[in-house]
Amino acid sequence: MLLGPSLSAIFLTWFAADKPGLGDLFSKLLPARIPPRWYAPLLIPPVLVLTLLLTLKTFVSPVYTPNLFLVGVWFGVPAGFLEEIGWTGFSFAKMSSEHNALGASILLGLLWGLWHLPVINYLGTATPHGAYWFPFFLAFAFAMTAMRVLISWLYANTKSVLLAQLMHMSSTGSLVIFSPPAVSASQEVLWYTLYGVALWLVVLIVVKKFTTRTLGRTYRAPRSLYV
Repeated sequence: MLLGPSLSAIFLTWFAADKPGLGDLFSKLLPARIPPRWYAPLLIPPVLVLTLLLTLKTFVSPVYTPNLFLVGVWFGVPAGFLEEIGWTGFSFAKMSSEHNALGASILLGLLWGLWHLPVINYLGTATPHGAYWFPFFLAFAFAMTAMRVLISWLYANTKSVLLAQLMHMSSTGSLVIFSPPAVSASQEVLWYTLYGVALWLVVLIVVKKFTTRTLGRTYRAPRSLYV
């Protein structure tokens, strides 16, 4: 799950472009002087997850009380660091252009969701999902496609794979840390679906605020700014 995208990206980059291509890929993993405002979106996943769960706890059922599994932050680190080398650093960079970045991000999001299908029964807290495994997969893919658009938006504006990695870490870490431990499979499908709706509303704001073709006004950091 984690090594597939990264190792494939490294191999294909080496095969197609040799060492210069690998140098360009790895340079995007390094910290760059990106305007601080582009780090603010990293708060989107935890804020949405907590807001949604606390709302459901108040108006629907106490079973939606958020967990506080702080060790879960370490689940997000390898997922974000390894996967985004492939998903963002290679795939989105190859799939997107000035005229189709939004469409490319949605398609990549669907592929990203499909990538989780073999392990979908082991994701979330209501595992296994039994008869609800397919509805849960659809809800999960619905949410993750929106998250992929947001990750792609950050990359389109910064050309930083590192920032995409941090957003992935924030997304996975938030779900692992705060997911309510006592929900049933059907209840988990409900809250993941609502989380997806919330994420797509954020995507709509991004699309309305920025250009729909490029996902935003691209910020190009000169190579000399990479440290």
